[in-house]
Formats: sequence, C-alpha cells, structure tokens
Amino acid sequence: MADSVALPQPRTLGWSNRALALVPGILLLGAVGYAGKFLEQAIAAYGKARHLHLPNIEYVLWAILIGLLISNTVGVPALFRAGVATYEFWLKMGIVLLGARFLVGDVLRLGGVSLALVAIEIALSLAFMTVLGRAFRLRPKLITLLAVGSSICGVSAIIATQGAIDADEEDSSYAIAAILALGAISLFLFPVIGHGLHLSDRGYGLWAGLAVDNTAEASAAGALYSDAAGKMAVLAKTCRNATIGFVVLAYALYWAAQGQAAKVQNKAAFLWSKFPKFVLGFLLISILASVGFFTKPQVAAIGNLSRWAFLLTFAGVGLRTNLRELGKQGARPFLVGAIGEIIIASLTLGLVYGATQLGLI
Repeated sequence: MADSVALPQPRTLGWSNRALALVPGILLLGAVGYAGKFLEQAIAAYGKARHLHLPNIEYVLWAILIGLLISNTVGVPALFRAGVATYEFWLKMGIVLLGARFLVGDVLRLGGVSLALVAIEIALSLAFMTVLGRAFRLRPKLITLLAVGSSICGVSAIIATQGAIDADEEDSSYAIAAILALGAISLFLFPVIGHGLHLSDRGYGLWAGLAVDNTAEASAAGALYSDAAGKMAVLAKTCRNATIGFVVLAYALYWAAQGQAAKVQNKAAFLWSKFPKFVLGFLLISILASVGFFTKPQVAAIGNLSRWAFLLTFAGVGLRTNLRELGKQGARPFLVGAIGEIIIASLTLGLVYGATQLGLI
C-alpha cells in the first residue's frame, strides 16, 4: 500500500497580516479625502485673494469626484481594495462620534412630525416599489430586495435581507447596483433642488435623510448643503436604519410561510442580529454628552474625529462606485429603482416642504 501524501494546508492570514492588508487602502481613503479638503480650501483662498465670488464646493463633493475619477479611469488596484472597503466602518464610526454633537434634547426635537414622516416614507417605499416591481414583472425576491433597500438603508438592508429570505446573489447584485447608481445621482441633484426651493437646513436635511437610501450618500447629500443639514440628514437616516430588524424579520416570516426561506426560530435573537449596533453607539455618546460626561474641548475633539471619519467615508463612496460595472446589471431593475426613487423623493419632498411651510418642522 502506497504511503499517503499529506497535502499542504491553505495558509490563513493572522489578524496582524489582515490588519496590515488594510493599510494601503485606508491611506488611499485618507489621501483622496484630504485632497478634497485641500481643493476646497485652495479654491476659497484663491477667490478671497483676488476678490472673486467663486462657488463654494464642499470637500465632500471634491472627495467623491476624485474617488469617482480614480475608480472609473485607472481603477482601484487590488492592493487597495480591502482597505477602501472599510469606508462603511468609518461611516458607522463617524455617526457614533457625531452623537457628541447631539444632546438628547436635540434628538427629541426631531419631533413627532419628523418621526411620522420617517414612518410614512418607509410604508410608501415598501408599497410602491412592490407594486412597481410587479408591474415590470421582476422576480419576486428581487422586488423584495429593491423595496427594502429603497425604504430602509440601501445596500446594508439588501445584504441583510438576502440572507434572511434565501435570495439569489444575482438578485442581490441587481438591487445593489440600482441603489448605488441612484445614490450617486442624488449627490448632484438633491443640493440643486434644495437650493432652488430655498429649503431650510433642517427641512433639506430631513428630506435627504428620508429620500436617499444609502447612509453614506444620505450623509454626503446633507453635508453638501450645510453642516446643520448634514446633522439632520444623519439623524433622520439613523431613525430609518433602526427599523431594519423589524422589516427584515417581517419579510423573513413571509417567505418562510411561502416555503421559500428558512423559518425564524428565535425572533428576539433575529432582531438583535439585524439591528444596526452603531445606532446604540450614537445614542450612548449622545447621552454621555447630555449629562456632561465630556468637557467642551473633548466634545470638540470628538466632533473633529467624526469629521475625519466622514472624510474617509466620502472618499470611499467615490472609489467604490464603478459606473461601468453598474451599467452591466440590466435595465429593468434600474428602471424600477429610478422610477420608484423619483416618485418617493418627490412625495417626501412635498411632505417636508408642506410641513416646513406650516411651521411643523
């Protein structure tokens, strides 16, 4: 009998090597973000020195544009991709740290009307995207993914729902592509519409938080308008994000009842697994700031850390958006997403504008 030959085991990277693999991409995020900040300051200084009234283009847009330019020309080399993918971590960290700038009273002042608008947006999005998807004869689970992505928190909601309802990866990629493409478009259209209608910072921020799907793009769309609008957009979007566990659970139960998904054994554990933990971090930091746990210099320092985290986030939005790849995913999911987003954005804009005019928000 021949001696058995031991096959070499695949090598697994230790935590230190995995951490080192992230460094090049994180440095690229920092470089792109800082380049956006540098361009903003350089253009402002040039205009001031020559007494020119140049448009004030925020670093947020510059960072995204530089990232888009890199991603859609030379591309992002493999060496940098792991680190660039951490932009979602920096987004969540930025939101948690942003809690220091929101006292509990600020959170409560979001108000019953604003919270009602969040609930209306979620209900409208789920219902309208479902009807529209059926009209375009999309696959049922693809309709579910588009509905959840447009109503709650974009890509994160789609990924969470995919596993819960046993959806195909192809359906997930279609839905993600549509949401990402529409999120990129919103960055350019929303500020223009907001300024055209002379929306207040609070009104515009609420609209961006209601109508833009991905948290990163919602934060960026708000920040492009003003710092105050950016804070409001994050707050409204965080309220939408907090409902993800309940919405995903409802769809998981529905598809399980249809015999097309695994049954949910423990509803409480399921909700906890899907609940976005950074929301709890945001609330904790806000409570600590409200009771005076942080000194004023510490609050300022935490606020600066939050801005740096968002700087990396916005750079990542551009670097992770490949317009050619988005175009390969097919027209029908994008059309459903586009029509749905236009209708939902218009309806929520009308609701926010009306509430603003009546002095309700």
